Amino acid sequence: MKNGANVKKEIISYVLITFGIFLYTFAWTAFMLPAQIVGGGVSGISSVIYYACGVHIPIGVMNLFINAILVLVGFKMLGSKFGIKTIYGIVMSSFAFIFWQQLVGVDALFDVSHFGGFMCAIIGGALCGGGIGLTFVMGGNSGGTDIIALIISKFYNVSPGKVIMYLDIIIIGLSFFVSGKLENVVFGYIVMVTMTYVLDMVIDGNKQSYQIMVFSTHNDEIGEAITTEVGRGATLLDGEGCYSHNPNKVLIVMTHRSDKPLVMRIVNRIDPSAFVSVSKVQGVYGKNFEKLKI
Repeated sequence: MKNGANVKKEIISYVLITFGIFLYTFAWTAFMLPAQIVGGGVSGISSVIYYACGVHIPIGVMNLFINAILVLVGFKMLGSKFGIKTIYGIVMSSFAFIFWQQLVGVDALFDVSHFGGFMCAIIGGALCGGGIGLTFVMGGNSGGTDIIALIISKFYNVSPGKVIMYLDIIIIGLSFFVSGKLENVVFGYIVMVTMTYVLDMVIDGNKQSYQIMVFSTHNDEIGEAITTEVGRGATLLDGEGCYSHNPNKVLIVMTHRSDKPLVMRIVNRIDPSAFVSVSKVQGVYGKNFEKLKI
């Protein structure tokens, strides 16, 4: 029974990875390529080559070729750090580009010329972020410059995230030498910012957690109400006022974004004069939250 559930879960993950990749490549072929906007990553490199060549080489073919080289180099320098979902993502993204561009001809069917470069950048970046974010959530990716980032971070004390950002800035900047239009470079950076924002929202939006600290003389009652009504655990810590030196209890609650308003209403209901500190936390791991992955 358990094996069957695992197989079903794995199938669903591949279906969602495929959908995310098709959404990502649709954004490129329907919005960004017709407007000659270059984004980051291997897709950005492929699009620069696509614009630069007199004979347009299909982006799907270039995407597969460049990723294949990066994977081979990665295997040699990093070892076998690439799972089957990475290989699947690379192949599927290349096929999806060919599907939208050569088989469907979505740029002809979906005319975005009346949108203008700015709207194409916003819509394309949002769809790219949503698609690749869904792919990441399901444990997949489309290969690309993250392999270069891992190689560089292995030999130099720099985070992969910074390397990817710098590479994307360079790749988008190269589009100026192809189109000769500065506004297209600006639109490319708009795509990068929009994509990053939506990507973060997809990955962390629903998982955003808060640490709420309550300073009140009714913290025992507040903690019991939060446990009963919200279903979240709460912790009481011993505290002492610096001026009065009176002992008091400090209540700490870790909660998801969706539960935060209810917690605040409970605190206000029981003690409207309570002092409350609310802060976003980068991650919460443990029971009822995320599983700690090493």
